[in-house]
Amino acid sequence: MAIKKTGGLGRGLGSILPDIDIDAAKGGSVAATISEIPLAKITANPYQPRKEFDKEALEELAQSIRQQGVITPITVRQMPDGSYQLIAGERRMRASQLAGLKEIPAYVRVATDTQMMEMALVENIQRADLNAMEVALGYKALIEECRLTHDQLSEKVGKNRSTITNYLRLLNLPAETQLALSGDKISMAHARALAGVEDVERHLEILHAIVERGLSVHQTEQMIKQAKQPVVKTVQRRGDLPKQHVDAKDRLRQRLQSVVEIKRSQRGKGTLTIAFNSDADFERIMNLLEK
Repeated sequence: MAIKKTGGLGRGLGSILPDIDIDAAKGGSVAATISEIPLAKITANPYQPRKEFDKEALEELAQSIRQQGVITPITVRQMPDGSYQLIAGERRMRASQLAGLKEIPAYVRVATDTQMMEMALVENIQRADLNAMEVALGYKALIEECRLTHDQLSEKVGKNRSTITNYLRLLNLPAETQLALSGDKISMAHARALAGVEDVERHLEILHAIVERGLSVHQTEQMIKQAKQPVVKTVQRRGDLPKQHVDAKDRLRQRLQSVVEIKRSQRGKGTLTIAFNSDADFERIMNLLEK
C-alpha cells in the first residue's frame, strides 16, 4: 500500500519520505502503511529534539482527541521484537494516553536508524513549535549524525543556508544565554545581537540588562554598539584618573548597567557622564541613583 504525500509536510520531509510500495520496503527502502497500533507497544523516539511539553496544551489536545479522535496519524517503525518505535508525533501520542485511548492510528514505516533520525528531526523542526535552541540542536544532530553538509541540510528542511548558520551560531553562546533563549526570556533576535559580543563578562552584563529591564532588540543593539566603542589606552600621566575614580566608574557601570565616563583635571575637578537609551531608561537610572 502506498501513501500519497501531502503538501503540508514541506519539501524537506517529502524528500525523505517518498511514495514507495510496502513490498519494496522489505528490501530496505522507506515505506508506509496505516494501522491501529496499541499505545502500550510504542516506545519513545530517542531522537526527539523537543525537551519540554506544555501540560496545559497537552490536556487541551487530549480533550480534542476525546471528542474527535486522532485526526493525523503518528509515524512509527516496527522493531524486530514486534514492538514499535515512535518517529514523529509524540504530542499526539502523549495526549492520546491522557485521553485514555488504547490504540492510535499510525503510519508504519520501514527505516534505518539514520533514516529514522532524519524523519524525526525534520518532521519536528518543520511542524512543531520548538524553541530556537531545540531547533539549533536538531540541526546540529542532522549535520553530525547524518553527515550532512549545510547545503544538504538546507535542501532537506527547506531553509536558507544563512538561516541554518544563524541557528548553529546559538550553540556557541554562553550557557546562561542559551538557557535564557530556551526559556523565552530573550528572543532569537536578542541572541543574534549578543552573539557579536565576544567578551563574556560584558556579554552577560548586557544579557542581564535585557532580562531585567525588558530591553527591545533596538535598545540591545544600541547598548552593544556603545560597549564596542574603542577605549583609547594611554601611558599613565598626571592627568589620568586615580584608582579610586576608576574603581568608582566600574561600580557605577555595574550598578546602573549603562556606559559611564569620568573626566578629571589635574586640580581634581571633572565631569561624570552616564549614558541612557531612552526616557524610560533615564527614569530607571534616576530611580537607582535616588535610592
